[in-house]
This record gives sequence, structure tokens and C-alpha cells, in this order.
Amino acid sequence: MDYEKFCSDILEADSKIRFATVYDEWAVRAGGGMREGVKNLLSEHAENELVNISILDWKARKDMSKWLGKTKYTLAEYDKVKRFSFYLGDDHLLLVSTEKDCETNAVVDKVIKLYYENQ
Repeated sequence: MDYEKFCSDILEADSKIRFATVYDEWAVRAGGGMREGVKNLLSEHAENELVNISILDWKARKDMSKWLGKTKYTLAEYDKVKRFSFYLGDDHLLLVSTEKDCETNAVVDKVIKLYYENQ
């Protein structure tokens, strides 16, 4: 999959989406980034920590899949933003952040639709 195109398509799908980036299981960026003109709320160090925590969470959820099935996505809602983690198989993780007032289900539906269109 072309992760740069995939993330670009996600950013184009909804103006409330601030950030869309794919990482591999070693927290190496495979594509994507921040929407142009949007200010990052995190320092580079804090962003790296958040990515590493997300990767650890993803790995833990993979271990639980034998009982619960595969995780499709998780959502954390903060005071300022919503942060989604989408599980792209066993090898990649998509992190998406949005404005707080986004329509959660609309974002999930758009991202999942784009994932299947880009495969």
C-alpha cells in the first residue's frame, strides 16, 4: 500500500482531521503527517512518546485477539482533540487526530472505506 497516498486521502476526506500517519511495529513512520497549516499541540519528544505508547498498546491488543478477535480501532478523547488508532493488519498502525467536534462515526467510516480502496 502507498501509505503517503492513503494518509493524504484521509486528510482530504474531512477538514476536521488534523493528522494521519502510518507507523510500522518499530515506530518507524511509513507515511503521512500533519495537515498543512495545523499547529502540532505536542513537542517532538511528546509525539514520539505517544507513538511508542500507541505501538505498545497495539501489540498488547494483538495478544488479546485470540479471545476477542482483531481490534479495528481505538479512540481516546481529550479536552482538545480526539485520537484514533486504526490497526492495519499485523504490520502497521494508523494514527489519526481530529478536532474535538468531529463526528466520530463519520471519521471511522471514512478511514475504513479509504483503507479498503487503497489496498
